[in-house]
Amino acid sequence: MTRSVSDSRVPPKKTATEHIEEESVTERIVTQIRDKIICGDLPPGTALTEAELTKAYDVSRNTLREALRQICREGLAVHYRHRGVVVRTLTRTDVRDIFRVRRTLELQALALPGMPDPAVLHAMAAACDAATQAASQEDWRSVGTHSLRFHQHIVEMIGSALLDQFFRTILAQLRLLFSAAPDERRFQLPWIERDRALYDLIVAGEHKRASKKLSDYLDRSEEALIDLL
Repeated sequence: MTRSVSDSRVPPKKTATEHIEEESVTERIVTQIRDKIICGDLPPGTALTEAELTKAYDVSRNTLREALRQICREGLAVHYRHRGVVVRTLTRTDVRDIFRVRRTLELQALALPGMPDPAVLHAMAAACDAATQAASQEDWRSVGTHSLRFHQHIVEMIGSALLDQFFRTILAQLRLLFSAAPDERRFQLPWIERDRALYDLIVAGEHKRASKKLSDYLDRSEEALIDLL
């Protein structure tokens, strides 16, 4: 017996607009989960529970599952059979890989001729000020978040939206490493002045000195994180 085209059991094909809307909802969820990781709200080992997240984001399980698959593809979570999706715990190998990317993008940004966009410089200054303010309130997790944002703005100097998006994932992975610090104050405190000194060189147009300082900065940061693991 042939099935009628009007058979209600055959799901209708989605229109192009519906596909775009579904993708945009999925991307919104991915962005929000990634941002929560960057802010330190989802440390390694946190379970990303389907039931809780579908309710929190008011989406279908299929949409939520696609978002979680994307988070896993970005290296921010792992899917375990019978356990579900869990925020990743990174390794020393991950640290080395993250810093290869950081050196490539951040040093490239400082090697560009001319002055950066004033809006980017303003955002960098605001991140430095916010880190100082957070330190005065003993909010060391926020200090780390503002430092990550500062380095996001360095990559924004390149002027590529695709690289900006990619680098947000790198910063989220970096945040997962911060959680290994037994003393958050001791770990975060030195970077406040180092970010400020780097900003001052960038504003002064001291490209070579800024690149040298950033290179030293990244070496120190990498080794500090390796020592935590």
